Amino acid sequence: MLKDILKKKVDSKGEEARGLFVFQEAGQAIRAEKTLKKAGFKVRLMAPPPHIRTGCDLVVAFDLIEQTVMTRELEESGNPPLNIVPVSDETTSPLELCRVKDFGGYLMVRAANMKITVEKGNLKIVNISGGGCPDVPYLADRMIGKTLNECEGPAQIGFSLCAYTLNVAYEEIRHLLGGAEA
Repeated sequence: MLKDILKKKVDSKGEEARGLFVFQEAGQAIRAEKTLKKAGFKVRLMAPPPHIRTGCDLVVAFDLIEQTVMTRELEESGNPPLNIVPVSDETTSPLELCRVKDFGGYLMVRAANMKITVEKGNLKIVNISGGGCPDVPYLADRMIGKTLNECEGPAQIGFSLCAYTLNVAYEEIRHLLGGAEA
């Protein structure tokens, strides 16, 4: 396969050059990430820097040397990017999607605008907040009061960008708490 024989392009700092696939809607970015990961590419869904936002709060970060092959894969899947931006400095660097805050007995993870807070001692979900999608109250109702091991992940019960980003936070908090095995 072409991607396997391409040599890695390295920038002046010795790091792999990166790029961003920009989409009009968050759902397109999520589909692109799934398509590219299924095809074996190493990509990350991230928050775009403010000056390249198009209404979508997500971009797909990728190894720039694989741009041609990945773009072809996205076009063949019917989901081509709106724009492709090389990451040249801090002003074009994507932002980390997750942030973690430790409150002693509680741990909160924020992914984009969605937050999940868990009591560390018993892994009980005590709060879900953020976002503005119509399924956020439903997600909160189905998850708050249950442990991380008892509830379904937000991606299984929700359908929106908020459900997707809450699922990113949910997976991160499970990872941070050792797979959520109490």
